[in-house]
Amino acid sequence: MAENSLSDGSPADSVETAKNASNTEKLTDQVMQNPQVLAALQERLDNVSHTPSSYIETLPKAVKRRINALKQLQVKCAHIEAKFYEEVHDLERKYAALYQPLFDKRREFITGDVEPTDAESAWHSENEEEDKLAGDMKNKVVIAEKEAATAEELNPKGIPEFWFTIFRNVDMLSELVQEYDEPILKHLQDIKVKFSDPGQPMSFVLEFHFEPNDYFTNPVLTKTYKMKSEPDKADPFSFEGPEIVDCDGCTIDWKKGKNVTVKTIKKKQKHKGRGTVRTITKQVPNESFFNFFSPLKASGDGESLDEDSEFTLASDFEIGHFFRERIVPRAVLYFTGEAIEDDDNFEEGEEGEEEELEGDEEGEDEDDADVNPKV
Repeated sequence: MAENSLSDGSPADSVETAKNASNTEKLTDQVMQNPQVLAALQERLDNVSHTPSSYIETLPKAVKRRINALKQLQVKCAHIEAKFYEEVHDLERKYAALYQPLFDKRREFITGDVEPTDAESAWHSENEEEDKLAGDMKNKVVIAEKEAATAEELNPKGIPEFWFTIFRNVDMLSELVQEYDEPILKHLQDIKVKFSDPGQPMSFVLEFHFEPNDYFTNPVLTKTYKMKSEPDKADPFSFEGPEIVDCDGCTIDWKKGKNVTVKTIKKKQKHKGRGTVRTITKQVPNESFFNFFSPLKASGDGESLDEDSEFTLASDFEIGHFFRERIVPRAVLYFTGEAIEDDDNFEEGEEGEEEELEGDEEGEDEDDADVNPKV
């Protein structure tokens, strides 16, 4: 009993406890003297105490009730916004009809069916003065070359490989094109955008017009993009305007042995019983731009797509939108590369601004309030 009372009698335990407390205090002091640790702790405290959701939870019940009323108004705003975009689609359809005669003439010039007049082909470049000064020298060179030439001057019909050149110039498209796609795309004569008729569900169709070729019999290949301009019932506040929700391709009538979307492989099979080996041929999918016309379908049965499928579908929608908004309306500028240069310059400007902002942040913290994150 005496031994137990000594071990439990606490003098040694009290000393040990005091020692541990002292060590803990010293460690705490060391940690709290570290500015980085203090900053991290403060940030966590700020985040916990100032998150919007935590703030809302502290509000009186009557105020929360009024906030719910504001949300009801916001849903109504989203539905009005959806109607606005439907009318925008009607305007797009109207102006597409005004653009079309110009696009038809563009096709005639590209294919060589019509030769532009001198007035139609006159173009004054920004470097016209420099061109004029150098004109005499250029003319002399041209005259000398003509006199030395024994063959007739080449004068190809229209603008050869116009659309194929655009595919080659634009990274988003060139990444899809395989070497064996190139000779087919050289037969592409036009790309058109057709909007859905009034009263029909919102959509647009890309039409790829081909001249007769050795690969397929279709004069036109189509891709239809279905759109939606209405708030999601489950998440109405996510509405940001019309979005592509699905797409349909078309059947390509390939000529025998010309289908570039499949490839034939040979495979050896061994018989389990006899041990004999036979070779069979099998067709498997092949990478090709023309898979563009056999798109992945968005899931309509409530099941979610896997991550790869979601990415593939999102990329498809992005390409369709790019054809509609950029490539078709500004085709000549993508052919010459001017539109691509404009895009590159814009991107570089953004990067330059970002670097400048970083410099300001390092120099003066007070400027942070002037930074617009949306710019």
